[in-house]
Amino acid sequence: MDRFKVPVVGVDIGGTKIIAAVFDTDGAMLSRIHCLTRGSEGPNSVINRLSAAIINAIEKSGLKRKQVGCIGIAVAGAIDINRGLVGDSPNIPHWHNIPLRDRLVKSLGGPIFMLNDANAAALAEHRLGAGRGLNNMIYITVSTGIGGGMIINGELYQGTDGSAAEIGHMIIKIGGPLCKCGKHGCFEAMASGTAIARLAKSRLRRGEKSIMPGLVHDKVSNVTAETVAAAARKGDTLALAVIEESAGYLGIGIANLVNLMNPQMIIIGGGVSKMGEMLLKPTRKSMKANSIELPVSSVRLVRPGLGVDAELTGAALYAREMLGTKA
Repeated sequence: MDRFKVPVVGVDIGGTKIIAAVFDTDGAMLSRIHCLTRGSEGPNSVINRLSAAIINAIEKSGLKRKQVGCIGIAVAGAIDINRGLVGDSPNIPHWHNIPLRDRLVKSLGGPIFMLNDANAAALAEHRLGAGRGLNNMIYITVSTGIGGGMIINGELYQGTDGSAAEIGHMIIKIGGPLCKCGKHGCFEAMASGTAIARLAKSRLRRGEKSIMPGLVHDKVSNVTAETVAAAARKGDTLALAVIEESAGYLGIGIANLVNLMNPQMIIIGGGVSKMGEMLLKPTRKSMKANSIELPVSSVRLVRPGLGVDAELTGAALYAREMLGTKA
């Protein structure tokens, strides 16, 4: 992270948390502030808390605001990078066409750069993680939903407005389950952590035997993807079957990306990726079965090289690189 010799703030805004950090000119993290998003309180409250987190991170770093060259912000959802708008953020209530960049510039000063959180993670993995040195790669985050980021010819591809790689809303099963976006059969509705939990609960309610209810005090409604993973690690037949079915759909979605983009690598991140080979092995099988032979022979499917701060780091990298192009 030493391409531009200026400290920078990176911010990750999620449905439950806001993280702000200051990175020095060598890319070392000088400070890190964590607070709750509290999206139910409305956009104004979240933006005020976000501004405070950035100010606190700068103060904690020992720097002054004027010493920080720029601020990069990664947000879950559709981001209009040209106008600095958060179009829709599925995990933050009431966020629709929020002029986040302008609001923050008024309170903090600029320059401020925004991008989608999965794009930020893709950039971080390409520059510093598992995809370092590759020309073409795709990052997929599989957690509550599914998001993506694409590196093409060594550069982050964001499309016309910044909303490229919204892969979670590719439709992979006509007439499938309802997605939060309002459509049916989306990638996200078939293969996310939410989808895994939904499938497990459906099969349990049909009377199929499993240790999963015992892991949630016999409240089937409390079963999550983490519950399924825990049961599968104990050899639970139903949990393993649920993971294999969901991994099949994950592989179909990835196969579409392989056929379309012909990447060198696809990185699977997000909370569900913590299942490791238990998830990736059947996903690879499905990917190979549903892809064209030539592109699938060239791609590797791997877990991330970076930790939980990939989005945060990517936001800082993006701001620093954008600042350089405008210098």
